[in-house]
Amino acid sequence: MRRSCVFSVLFFLLFLSLPLPSVSQPSHSVYNSFLKCFSKRTKTPQPQIAKNVFSPTNPAYSSVLRAYIRNARFNTSSTPKPTIIVTPRSYSHVSAAVLCSKPLNFVFKIRSGGHDYDGLSYISDKPFFVLDMSNIRDVSVDVAENSAWISAGATLGEVYYKIWEKSKVHGFPAGVCPTVGVGGHLSGGGYGNMLRKFGLSVDYVEDAKIVDVKGRVLDRKAMGEDLFWAISGGGGGSFGVVLGYKVKLVPVPPVVTVFRVEQYMDAGAVDMVHKWQFVGPKTDRNLFMRMLIQPVTRNKVKTVRATVVALFLGKADDVVSLLSKELPELALKKENCTEMTWFQSALWWDNRVNATQTDPKVFLDRNLDSSSFGKRKSDYVATEIPRNGIESLFKKMIELGKIGLVFNPYGGKMAEIAEDATPFPHRNMLFKIQYSVNWKESSPEIEKGYLNEAKELHSFMTRFVSKSPRSAYLNYRDVDIGVNDHGRNSYKEGEVYGRMYFGKNFDRLVKIKTKVDPRNFFRNEQSIPTLPRKS
Repeated sequence: MRRSCVFSVLFFLLFLSLPLPSVSQPSHSVYNSFLKCFSKRTKTPQPQIAKNVFSPTNPAYSSVLRAYIRNARFNTSSTPKPTIIVTPRSYSHVSAAVLCSKPLNFVFKIRSGGHDYDGLSYISDKPFFVLDMSNIRDVSVDVAENSAWISAGATLGEVYYKIWEKSKVHGFPAGVCPTVGVGGHLSGGGYGNMLRKFGLSVDYVEDAKIVDVKGRVLDRKAMGEDLFWAISGGGGGSFGVVLGYKVKLVPVPPVVTVFRVEQYMDAGAVDMVHKWQFVGPKTDRNLFMRMLIQPVTRNKVKTVRATVVALFLGKADDVVSLLSKELPELALKKENCTEMTWFQSALWWDNRVNATQTDPKVFLDRNLDSSSFGKRKSDYVATEIPRNGIESLFKKMIELGKIGLVFNPYGGKMAEIAEDATPFPHRNMLFKIQYSVNWKESSPEIEKGYLNEAKELHSFMTRFVSKSPRSAYLNYRDVDIGVNDHGRNSYKEGEVYGRMYFGKNFDRLVKIKTKVDPRNFFRNEQSIPTLPRKS
């Protein structure tokens, strides 16, 4: 199962038979005002703009909207729809979209890959526009400089493919799901299976470009270090429209090793998961061992399966030898391991079973308009969970029935970087937890049941996870922890989820937000608020 890919196991759910939902139809004056302004600012005749500006009456509107909806919960006839969708193809288009939207007083949503777990990049309960960045997708790799320019609308799969074209010994430390968009991934921190060796994606950002609230295109020098810091982990949608990042590439060995090993609750899984907590975050930093914990039925009996999925930046003999000493409970054998190139390992982590025979061009497939129903939540663990806690967790998961957990180990390079070096504060945690549940059925009752499962397991875990605040990961978007109506109590509402996502860094983010976007044009249900106005 593609655990990290948004709502993994992608089901091609087509809603073509559904009637186009009612949207607050744009009065001709609103649509025409935007069109006229956009045409003037981009110096483009209005008839040509139809390729970039879509109203609900445009025949292509529905396919453009649904192309990057990655959660089927938000792909129904009753889901709120944008009044206008803009699909810019140049920086001047982005600038014009910002400047032409401001006077119209609509919420301005920004979408790159559409993997926002709770859909905040493309839904709103207030009249809104969507700026869809999927056409701003250029990726250019300079191996001599060990760098790459990656545009906000590019996908991680496209980034990895472009690196592979130029070099077999360079990589980039980012996510394992190839259809995730660069803009959201990096602006929220970005991590993958090399984070113990190299840290987060944003730890390798050297420059960036953004369109600010005044429509200006700014690079790092022009925007200043405060704003550059904020968009390197603080979420780009709060401060402007991120156009792209210049990143430093990292060296990868010619041969890496992957493996997947399963154990069950009645055959050592409790001891293995308990011991993993003492090894995963502290072992050789070349080794990343993700832990998947899932309730399953085996031989007609409900149980829990624990699976270690791993990347080792080295050879199989070395990792087998290492874990025979450090984690004998896993019982890793040479035959469990496969050696391959780093790029092939990226294919393998995307569930390409025969990764060494897979055509690399599969990473250029964006899998448009394909999603299952799902929900995600997150937590951080600062102190190992006791063995009886693991046992009680397994029993609770069997009781609930479907929701699974993913443990992602930290340590290594992560623990060496200061908590305020970027807005991402969770550097010293042992591991991160993702709560994960997917389903196929389009049913409000079934959805309610699974959402309640997620909340109940999250509540059960309270005693085992971080406190004051209970931490969460921005890129595992979760509206259950708080939303912002952006009214009089905007700061207080924002502080609730803001402290969970950013810890002490929230204060600096608020100050930067207040300075660069004082009227809060760039906002969503979990964006950084401005400082409260003094009465």
